[in-house]
Amino acid sequence: MGTAAQANFHLVESHQPSSSSAVSSLVPQKCYNGGYPDAKNVLLRIGNGGAGQSGLVGAFADAFIQAMVESKFVAEPFKVEWYLGDTTQSLSYLAAGYIDVALTYNAAAEKAAVKSGDAVERELVFLDHFYLVGPKCNPAKLCEKNDTVSDMFNKLVTCGNADTVVPPDPSVRPPTRFLSRFDKSATNIKESELFIKIGQQVPWALAYSSWYHQYPRFPLQALQAAAVLSEYTLTDKGTWLSSPKEVTDSDKLKIYKEGTDPSSTDGSILGSDDDDGAILLNPCSALLGQPEKALSKEVAKKFMEWLVDLEGGQKVVVNFKKNGEVLYTPAVKSK
Repeated sequence: MGTAAQANFHLVESHQPSSSSAVSSLVPQKCYNGGYPDAKNVLLRIGNGGAGQSGLVGAFADAFIQAMVESKFVAEPFKVEWYLGDTTQSLSYLAAGYIDVALTYNAAAEKAAVKSGDAVERELVFLDHFYLVGPKCNPAKLCEKNDTVSDMFNKLVTCGNADTVVPPDPSVRPPTRFLSRFDKSATNIKESELFIKIGQQVPWALAYSSWYHQYPRFPLQALQAAAVLSEYTLTDKGTWLSSPKEVTDSDKLKIYKEGTDPSSTDGSILGSDDDDGAILLNPCSALLGQPEKALSKEVAKKFMEWLVDLEGGQKVVVNFKKNGEVLYTPAVKSK
């Protein structure tokens, strides 16, 4: 083992939480030990929303702990905490030092965090995919075959407004309504971009559109509400495949449009105006917080490296499935 590796090993071996790491009243959603029940110290804190609820963050945590123990990067097993938060919340937790790494979904906000110094490194980790879903009875008459994403959002606005003026007979069909998480999450930001793009009055502005249902909850809860209330909503593939069958059952909800993978993951066509599939891509990046605020700067930095390693985090992404289906696309392709 070289001098640098020995130094890292010694630092991690003798680790105690940094005196400059922030102490907060936040409670982790889950704590992972990599299958080592005797693990004691928490050496890494991760903030994320949807991928945490789907189980991917837990898969990352357990695999990373095992890899660090097996490679002897650490002297003993440790724990990893996951803090539930949407993109905006996770970035604020990172800035405050409440977490060490944020897994987030908005490039502009991520770049701003790096520029401000709240984050010192940013890496694309995986691609999720947005789904526009809604009731099977399809009161807005969305056409999967011929409608673009913009066409569909135009129909939602037009039909929502019409049903507000002349409500439909509930015994025939439900009114056209759209459920928004309205919480500054990446999903809410994407949905807002799509409403703005079609050039009509945005439904959250005065005069407020009553068909626009503001429901500030996390992804799983929001999708469940849309199913119960027969409303359209924007969700993601990870949430869809992680939800109970009674939520995604074809008698309740249907996928009308979904994101598709680009030809490359260098970011060049993510969100392209002329690519319907790319518009609904949901890239997730890892942001590393300031080293002096980390529980262990060595472990946090190593986690960032491991996430984009083909035999590390990228392998976890490739093998992560729900109901036999792969949820996410790796950011790094094998050669």
